[in-house]
Amino acid sequence: MSPRDGGVWWVVLDAELAVHREASAFLACLQGGDRSPHTVRAYAGRAALFLGWCAGQGVDWRGIELAELARFKHWLEVTPTRIGRPRSGTTINAILTGVCELLRFCARTGLIEAAVAERLSEPRWLRFTPPGFDTGESGQFRAVRSRALKARAQTPFPEALTGEQLATVLGCCRRPRELFLVILLRDTGLRIGEALGLRRCDMHLLPDSRTLGCAVVGAHVHVRHRANPNGALAKSRFPRTVPVSDAVLAGYADYQHERAGLVGADGTEMVLVNLYHQPLGAPMTYRAAKGFFDRLASECGFPVRPHMLRHTAATNWVRAGVDLDVVRALLGHASLASTTVYLHARDEDKRRAVETVAAGRRYQ
Repeated sequence: MSPRDGGVWWVVLDAELAVHREASAFLACLQGGDRSPHTVRAYAGRAALFLGWCAGQGVDWRGIELAELARFKHWLEVTPTRIGRPRSGTTINAILTGVCELLRFCARTGLIEAAVAERLSEPRWLRFTPPGFDTGESGQFRAVRSRALKARAQTPFPEALTGEQLATVLGCCRRPRELFLVILLRDTGLRIGEALGLRRCDMHLLPDSRTLGCAVVGAHVHVRHRANPNGALAKSRFPRTVPVSDAVLAGYADYQHERAGLVGADGTEMVLVNLYHQPLGAPMTYRAAKGFFDRLASECGFPVRPHMLRHTAATNWVRAGVDLDVVRALLGHASLASTTVYLHARDEDKRRAVETVAAGRRYQ
């Protein structure tokens, strides 16, 4: 924690509690590149895990060979986490990606030999390309560098809440601010960092906002990538607008009434602020949001995370027949490939399709 401005900076410490210079420089570079706080924190843990394994195995990480990295991958697969749960293939791939990014950074900055980073990947010819991928006029961009080591990972269906689960979540919200946050995420699909980064000037909730200098029709919110006092950060660098529902308008009005009664004219432009603990009126942080959703999960009896509400919004849009390009724009995805994950069919969807066709045959 910075004593100057209260900002959060992640570092990696060795066994003697000394700052690991190369890994900490890598994290500082990520933070300087406007990566989200969650991303920097995740990369810090992955770097520390890899460097700790190297120290325990007597492996010089600065000159690690592919075979040694394969040993590290095997260790990840057979060693459970601190809570006794095995790592999934997706988690292992994320750790390996973090390790490769660390080594590439060190190679680019001259901290290790460039050959160390080069041998972690191999050439690969793309037979099938994702939507929107530009292969070039003669297909020259089909040849890419791919990570040499990968774990087998299953692609699960996005974690979306059912209607019954959503009702339970809303019933566990005790105060107007809590209810507004859940409804906002459910109906707009915003990331939690985007919601925490909203300012009052982003809330264009009038039917016509032309008097505010905004040409967007209808009530909406603006999502912008910028530095915020609570560390919240919009992942996408491209600004976008997201329409809001009547439920969001009603929830925001109730929350504003509560906010005025508890903190009055607090002077902050941030939409979500502390109302129930000190310092009152200060911008709501990631930590406070996590504590709220942890409480919801405990009271509901099933996992409840902010990103599940984003998945819920996207899944509901897709099932309502919304065009995929529109869903992509609402979610703020740069590529359509990021949105296609919401096209996965659930068991009930597949059964409904089979039964619909079978019912049609009965009347032929």
